Amino acid sequence: MARSLTLCYCQDMNAGLTHRRGAGPQTTPALDVLALGRLGVDLYPLQAGLGLEDVSTFGKYLGGSAANVAVAAARYGRRVALVSRVGDDPFGRYLRRELERLGVDSGFVATDADLATPITFCEIFPPDDFPLYFYREPKAPDLNITRRELDLTAVGAARILWFTATGLSQEPSRDAHHAALEVREAGHTIFDLDYRPMFWAAPAEARAQIDRALAHATVAVGNREECEIAVGETEPLRAAEALLDRGVDLAIVKQGPRGVLARTREQTVEVPPYLVRVVNGLGAGDAFGGALCHGLLAGWDLEDVLRFASVAGALVASRRECSTAMPDLVEVEDVLRSGVF
Repeated sequence: MARSLTLCYCQDMNAGLTHRRGAGPQTTPALDVLALGRLGVDLYPLQAGLGLEDVSTFGKYLGGSAANVAVAAARYGRRVALVSRVGDDPFGRYLRRELERLGVDSGFVATDADLATPITFCEIFPPDDFPLYFYREPKAPDLNITRRELDLTAVGAARILWFTATGLSQEPSRDAHHAALEVREAGHTIFDLDYRPMFWAAPAEARAQIDRALAHATVAVGNREECEIAVGETEPLRAAEALLDRGVDLAIVKQGPRGVLARTREQTVEVPPYLVRVVNGLGAGDAFGGALCHGLLAGWDLEDVLRFASVAGALVASRRECSTAMPDLVEVEDVLRSGVF
């Protein structure tokens, strides 16, 4: 069952653990955030308003929802690592290097000898049309994570474990995720509902897997469409109630232009959106997630957490890329203080 949520969770969790990376094991403090899941290369057009067939130049960025959230949390000075896989190819080497450059420990990122590092293209039609094209066939390395390669001590000790529904879509990643969830006894276990229909055989399969994982989560985050897949509700308050009924302690429903709603068993908080000129909306949710992690770890009131996370998401929506667009603490606080982006 899910553990109880403590929004003022500030416990010192610097117990030693064994972290495998590079030359061998070493003793390190517990992680603030351990993200589990998707990692790949984003190739985003440098020209907006054109279909890919007409685009001539692209920017190369680190991508993948779990990886982006990890980068976003690291921007606030948090100690963050990612559990994932890449191919034994130049793009895989680029991602390892980029994770480290952006402040995320890559020591839990394995190399898959048989699968290529995935690539994602998008089209940019502001303000609200950003089609994605995933190249993850026959299978992405991040879906080949096994329970054998998990450092369950690190998983159990992390102050936050962040995972997404995509990681439940195929084996052996599905089994590895459940192995990680089974050792969680403290801290926040945050489930990003992150439903991508192209990764699932059918919505019913996704709903069954999400339902099983919700029993181990303390926090669930999703938009209205993802809530419909997870609990059969799109109305935000009913969706939040249904998520609480599944066992989480904090349900967050992102409502797009209507802002964000969060509900615990004691309170309901709704925060309006921060309006910006949207350049690319694809990274806003991941920016929100990394900022959510920071606010929960800082022990802020729920409304303050949501406002901070909403500003972080809006800032990234006003920029072209995702991972390298994640704001730092000063940028977000400046907007909160001045109201000006």
